[in-house]
Amino acid sequence: MIARTALALLPLVGFAFIGGSDGVARPSAAPACAGIQDDQVWVPGGLARFGSDAAYPDEGPAYEARIKGFWIDRHEVTNRQFAEFTSATGHITQAEREGGSIVFDPPGPGEVPVEPSQWWSWVEGADWRHPRGPDTSIAALPDHPVVHIAAEDAIAYAQWAGKDLPTEAEWEFAARGGLEGAEFVWGDELVPGGRHMANTWQGEFPYQNSGEDGFEATSPVGTFPANGYGLFDMADVLNLR
Repeated sequence: MIARTALALLPLVGFAFIGGSDGVARPSAAPACAGIQDDQVWVPGGLARFGSDAAYPDEGPAYEARIKGFWIDRHEVTNRQFAEFTSATGHITQAEREGGSIVFDPPGPGEVPVEPSQWWSWVEGADWRHPRGPDTSIAALPDHPVVHIAAEDAIAYAQWAGKDLPTEAEWEFAARGGLEGAEFVWGDELVPGGRHMANTWQGEFPYQNSGEDGFEATSPVGTFPANGYGLFDMADVLNLR
């Protein structure tokens, strides 16, 4: 089962940005320097099909839309990048102001979880600097995606960086990497040739993750292969057995 790419815009995971400050028209054709620019990637526009009629009910109905070309960050915003932002602006995130955030808390042995409230818990002191609570730290995670970020925090970062948040359609278009109709953003096989293509869940969700891909939580940006546009970490996947 795949968690569709649009879900990557949820506030508890990393986020990426499109080029251009708020209100500035995005280019309709690739500029002369098309390619990589300040660690951004040019995504050519085109007609594509969005959503799905075969997955979760809230992903349908599928529809077609034409997307203009745009620049987008090569990877999610990291703890290192977000720290630069807070150092420069003094920004305090919503989680810090409210004294905590929601943390993944898998159920214990023998429990039969049936709804998200059974694997997510409010933790006092959890925020982007303390991912799992006040006794945890990001000191060893500078290149991991920043987490516990609300929409207002993402918008504040975007304004500081002179960029925009991508729309859902832009994100999904970029995530596909030029593929159309594939099951995953890299193709139709979850682990082609035995190679893990994303930070996935292996095992019985939500209480047992074997970590076969090398990670049980977040992973450094750029750890897994880029998609067809050269973008990293554009899908979250649950491998349920």
